[in-house]
Amino acid sequence: MKRFARLFIVLSLVFALFLSGCSSSDSSGSGGETEDGVTKITLWSYIPMHLDFYKDAVERWNKEFPDRQIELETTNYPYADMHNKLLVSLQSGVGAPDISDVEFSQFPNLLKGKPQVLELNDIVEPVKEQFVESRFDIYSKDGKYYGLPTHVGATVMYYNKEILDEAGVNADDIVTWDDYVEAGKKVVEATGKPMTTLDVGGRPWTYWPLISQRGSDFFGKDGEVTLDNEINEETLQFMYDLVHTDKIAQMAPGGHSHSEEYYGFMNQGGAASILMPFWYMGRFVDYMPDLKGKMIIRPLPVWEEGGNRSAGMGGTGTVITNQAKNPELAKDFLEYAKLTKEGNIQLWNILGFDPPRWDVWDAPELREPNKFTEYFGEDIFDTISELKDEIVPVNLTEKSPEARSIVENNVLFEVIETQEKTPKEALKEAADKLRQ
Repeated sequence: MKRFARLFIVLSLVFALFLSGCSSSDSSGSGGETEDGVTKITLWSYIPMHLDFYKDAVERWNKEFPDRQIELETTNYPYADMHNKLLVSLQSGVGAPDISDVEFSQFPNLLKGKPQVLELNDIVEPVKEQFVESRFDIYSKDGKYYGLPTHVGATVMYYNKEILDEAGVNADDIVTWDDYVEAGKKVVEATGKPMTTLDVGGRPWTYWPLISQRGSDFFGKDGEVTLDNEINEETLQFMYDLVHTDKIAQMAPGGHSHSEEYYGFMNQGGAASILMPFWYMGRFVDYMPDLKGKMIIRPLPVWEEGGNRSAGMGGTGTVITNQAKNPELAKDFLEYAKLTKEGNIQLWNILGFDPPRWDVWDAPELREPNKFTEYFGEDIFDTISELKDEIVPVNLTEKSPEARSIVENNVLFEVIETQEKTPKEALKEAADKLRQ
């Protein structure tokens, strides 16, 4: 009976896949050649701004390869909807797009058992030495690469220089986390504003990069649960102390740094700094316009001398599904869009992302004025160019989506928000769940 119940659920989800969410009646499923010889390729994403990048890429492709014209049909879904629809379509064998973006912590779901997406080694291996290779590793299994990265996601510190100046603090004097705490005390005393905010509700973008910066993670390299190790416990205690002992931080309004409430808070000069990946620049530009010219970007403070000053966080791996009707064309297009120098330069120009291909970081195109340099200044890539060897890959396993959910929704909330549990208690309980 259980088997029939599971079958019924899968069939119901498949049916729902065809009835819900599509922007047009034929926006799901694989593409094919149209009557005029143009090949249709379907693409799904969960981030609307990514579609601007792909549309630019297909325009450039069609100009460069007039005999291999592509009509790119894109669909944007909400985060959870897209990942659920993709999994159902891959498991059922029908309804998947040719190409899809997949968020990095959801990627292990695609690699369970026999991957239902295509291996990409033939286009990755010739160029991977020109990339921050850890960004390929998170989309790999057994030495095979299945996704192409969209950015490095180098975690940096965004400082509000106007607030720091009022407190007599120079961001370049903040080298260690101890320096950061002392600077924060000066900021609070002089301005009454917090030095920073912490994500404690529904996002991992404070805790995860902090432990990754120290070479730790939720799992070890061989997949064993390490969530309750000493580094993770110490780091969570550090976050607790920022709020409740040192009193230089507060929980992010709205629960996390991607809420409308948070954008409004920061736009009004709510806090002196925020730790976030490089890709968060776009959020500043789009949602916090009043901070233009006030924000500067610097490496993270270090935990100890010689330690890492960044961590690679977040990510979108772009895949080709095994239902693609023109897999070679889809692969050639993705290689052109995401692995070439020009494609990586466009990741910066259009999206404001730190290109995973590090050999373009000193390209003159990345120094030309655009909305990001106008907002943050012209030294952006001078700041991150020295960080590429200080980004440790995260260890993703089949339980990574579950681990992230537990940390976001239980651990951080219980320790920092409600103070119901100590870091040791909360992490041990969470780790035991993952070990079951």
